[in-house]
Amino acid sequence: MQDYISNLEEWFLENRRILPWRKDKNPYHVWISEVMLQQTRIEAVISYYERFMKELPDIPSLANVSEDKLLKLWEGLGYYNRARNLKKAAFMIMEKYGGVFPTTYAEIIQLPGIGEYTASAISSICFGENQVTVDGNVMRVFTRFYNESSNISKDSTRVMIHDRLLSMMSFDPGCFNEGMMELGEVICIPNGMPKCDICPLKKGCLSYQNSNYYLFPVKDEKKEKEEVEMTVIIPIWEGKTLVRKRREVGLLHNLYEFPNVVGNKCVEEVRAISEEFGKVANIKKSICYTHVFTHKKWKMQAYFVFLESVNCQDMFYRISDVEEHFALPAAFSPFLYQLKEELK
Repeated sequence: MQDYISNLEEWFLENRRILPWRKDKNPYHVWISEVMLQQTRIEAVISYYERFMKELPDIPSLANVSEDKLLKLWEGLGYYNRARNLKKAAFMIMEKYGGVFPTTYAEIIQLPGIGEYTASAISSICFGENQVTVDGNVMRVFTRFYNESSNISKDSTRVMIHDRLLSMMSFDPGCFNEGMMELGEVICIPNGMPKCDICPLKKGCLSYQNSNYYLFPVKDEKKEKEEVEMTVIIPIWEGKTLVRKRREVGLLHNLYEFPNVVGNKCVEEVRAISEEFGKVANIKKSICYTHVFTHKKWKMQAYFVFLESVNCQDMFYRISDVEEHFALPAAFSPFLYQLKEELK
């Protein structure tokens, strides 16, 4: 591969996509984009990134933002602990580095929520440090190039790829890393046929020569996700609805939700549960929606519960207020849409 690095970098410089975080090498911009891009497509991230930067344009604003506002800005990206760690890291930068982003890998990796990949990306792209980024895109390009059959799900394989790439690093680590990642995103793609004809590495690529790209990378089969049945209760009173902050530690902690319980409850059980919120006038079955998390699936049956009177008016909000102020995770978004349709 070392013989083709110059081809890769020339290809990247000529063909790289114009992205808002590539306008400069500001480490704050690269940091936020890299965290947002974890398990999210670039096309989907751009609007979130621009909204985030408009509200929190620098490290001091991120360090001082309220958690509710931060999570609302993160709404739709999922993995909300990543947003919380951004705030923790920003606060640490303010305290330890006077608000100036640290410039070395050794310092950057000490920040909350930043692992080897993100620290390598920031230190190489922004500060030219000799570090290698190894993500799914890079591992796919590497294993196809070499017909490497080691299981990429194993840490030992990731370390091997990291070390071999580091040994051939060019004089511009940032360009090399971005080129490898970009190649995996747009040419050596994970699903469908890679665009080998226009790949700058094709002359040395064993998978191209052998027409066996589909065999790589080798990885563990995905485990079956645990399915949990849930009942979602959507209280309605005078055109308002009830949302509450989720207090359970773990999944969706401290985000807002419609009331819900584990299990597929019948109408009478829903009525009994709903008496906590007020006097029930009518119950209407709504949609059933399955939301897939990393390790489990929630199969959720929703009910609209119309109330004559309520026990606490302060818990009820207009739909516009919910949309504007509360971080409602994607698991509950379809129910908010159905509620808007119901109240038209």
